This record gives sequence, structure tokens and C-alpha cells, in this order.
Amino acid sequence: MALYISVLAVALLGSCWGAPPPDSDPAAYDLENYDEDSDTWDLNSYGETFDYDDLDEEIEVGTVAPLPAVTQPPPAIVPEDYTEEVTLAPRTTKPLVLPTLDFLGPGLFGPETGLGMPTCLLCVCISGSVYCDDADLTEIPPLPKDTTHFYARFNKITEVKAKDFLNLNQLKRIDLTGNQITTLGEEAFLSLPQLQELLLADNKVQALPGLPATMRHIDIRNNRLKSTGMHREGFKDMKDLQFLYLSGNQLDYIPGPLPESLRVLHLQNNNIQSLNQDTFCNSHDMNYIRKALEDIRLDGNPVDVNQYPQAYVCLPRLPVGTPH
Repeated sequence: MALYISVLAVALLGSCWGAPPPDSDPAAYDLENYDEDSDTWDLNSYGETFDYDDLDEEIEVGTVAPLPAVTQPPPAIVPEDYTEEVTLAPRTTKPLVLPTLDFLGPGLFGPETGLGMPTCLLCVCISGSVYCDDADLTEIPPLPKDTTHFYARFNKITEVKAKDFLNLNQLKRIDLTGNQITTLGEEAFLSLPQLQELLLADNKVQALPGLPATMRHIDIRNNRLKSTGMHREGFKDMKDLQFLYLSGNQLDYIPGPLPESLRVLHLQNNNIQSLNQDTFCNSHDMNYIRKALEDIRLDGNPVDVNQYPQAYVCLPRLPVGTPH
């Protein structure tokens, strides 16, 4: 069967290639014989087999099937947290040069403290104000020369030395409230030409040294201050003194004379036993009136203010005070 199929295929291929059969007569295919067989090879008869008019009815000449519509891909959506990694060329680095700080000068950092650190790194320095509150200080740190306000409250400072505030010609306010100060150097504050406020409340001070005449506000409440530790006529030349707080000490009498500018005098909880007629008023001038002094506190002392009416007749308000 396979052999029959192979022979048949060869015969068909032979006929397609137009090769004459091996047994046929070559003369039969001579050009002269084509006229005799014209009935067999009538080319006009091929039109009957392929009717092109019928094809025109089925296929419209010149029409092409439309191209499929091209659909554009949707735009890419970039997530908000998308970060594109970009590799940058390496930068050339210059050697780090540390600045030279003048800790002994009046600059921002100020001089070095006893802890070996610049004061303005241990504390906070802002526009001439130095804040060293609650910094476990045991002594006054060296301050920049341009310091105007110094705060060192709630530390463990025990002494103020004469050299602590040297050359601080712009210092106006010193606040050492809530320390453990027992000793104040005699010359600690006299060298300050612009000092106006000295706050030493809640310490253990027994004696008050000399203060500059520029003082306006003095607060030495709740200390161990005695009358023997006060300078005689220590407040007389303070023409601008307005607030004097001496309560909670061990004073035996009111320190005087008091400047005319004084507005507030607190002496409660001391050991004052008597009043002098010239403490507030002028016994030689019955028309004298002290207008500025409006707030006097003498309560908590053994003195009875009712027994000394001539001592405050020049005052706009009576002092507050009853014997305890």
C-alpha cells in the first residue's frame, strides 16, 4: 500500500512539472501540433469557469477591512511614598577645621566654668541674660563680660566671693534665690556700677555687705540676717530704691534712714520690738508727708504699732502689724 502511494505521488508530481511521460511521443508536443488540438486548449473557454462579474457582486473593489482600534495604555500612577533612588557622583570632602573659641572673652560662649565647660554651654545665654537655674552649681560660674541679667536660682551655691562679679560693668540683675549661701563678700557688689536688683531670698545669709547706690530692688527674705550684720545707714544713698524685702529674718529694729523713693517695706516675722518717730517721718517737720511709701508690713513682730502713732502720721497708709 505504501509503495502504491509513492508511485502515485511521483506520477502526480511529474504531471505538474510538465515533464512528458516517458512512453509518450515527443512529436505530439511539437508546436506544429498545437493548432490541431486547439479545441482542447481553447483559452477563451476559461472565462466561463471564472466569472469575474459575479466576484464584483460579492467583493466590493477598493474596500479594505478597517484597522482595529489602538487602545492607549492607562497612565502610570506613581505612589505618594515612591522614592526613586538616584546614584550621585561622590563629592570631594574637605578636611574639617574646628573653630577657635575665645572662652575668656565677651563672646557668646563666655569663659570656662569650674566644671571645665563654657558657661553658655552649661547654662543658657540669650541677649546678655545668663540662665543657670537648677544646674547643681556650687559656686558662681565665670560670666561673659556683656552679661546684664544673671539667674542662678535653686542651686547649691554657698558663698559669693568678691571676684565673682569683677569687670561686669553691664550687670543689672542678680538672682540667687533658693541656694545655700551663708557668706557674701564685702566687695562682691560694690564694683557693679549698674546693679539695680539683688535677689537673695531663701538662703542662709547672716550679714548684708555694702551695695551700690543704684539699687532699686532688694530681696533678702527668709535668711538669717541680724541687725548687727547691717551697714549703718546702708540704704540712705539709694535714691532709686523702691522695694525692700527683709521679712523672715532676725532683725531687732528697722534699718534707717530709708530713702524717699521707697514704696514697699516688708519686715514681717522678725524680732522688732519698738519704732522710732523718725523711722518713717520727720519729728521736726509736722507738715512732712511721705507719699511713696504705701506698703509697710510689720506683722509677726513683738512690736505693737498702736503704741507709736507719731511714728507713721506722715504716711498715706497705716502699717500692717500686730504683736504675735
